[in-house]
Amino acid sequence: MNSIESNIVLDAKGLACPMPIVKTKKALKDMEAGHVIEIQATDKGSKADLQAWAKSSGHDYLGTIEEGDVLKHFLRKSSGEEAVERKHEVVTDNGTLESKLGDENVVILDVREKAEYAFKHIPGSISMPLGDLETRVDELNKDKDIYVVCRTGNRSDMAAQMLSEKGFANVINVVPGMSEWTGKVTSEIK
Repeated sequence: MNSIESNIVLDAKGLACPMPIVKTKKALKDMEAGHVIEIQATDKGSKADLQAWAKSSGHDYLGTIEEGDVLKHFLRKSSGEEAVERKHEVVTDNGTLESKLGDENVVILDVREKAEYAFKHIPGSISMPLGDLETRVDELNKDKDIYVVCRTGNRSDMAAQMLSEKGFANVINVVPGMSEWTGKVTSEIK
């Protein structure tokens, strides 16, 4: 099984509801927006509790991996990215991208964090978190159409702007991105 990368690991093993959520809230206060926390818990109800709490508090519940008695929950701290103004001018929607799947002239660049990508991504997409893009840009083919996806279209907007500034001519921001993607997905977690 592939390990999922997180920025912080929180030990909530042996704690019953609501303590895993209380400890998660406290840990998130000190984390940067966009970072991923792994919460290790043994309370079987913690999955539903954390999913519901993440939704109500605006954070992203990414998924849970069970390893023996331990549930490893992954959350991404919200960044308020929904309110960011978009600036890259070439934008398309999820349906258009879905129609391009399998086109050899298309590269799907997923700029979400590695943990987000591992739980659900478009088959054949390339994972290159926004924070790594600047140092890895040479891995991309400037001759291809690059469709950039993230969760909502905001990190992908920043990535599309960066690629355009670096001489990429055919960069398309996909909105709304993975938050509303209904096409095929795959996961590295078995």
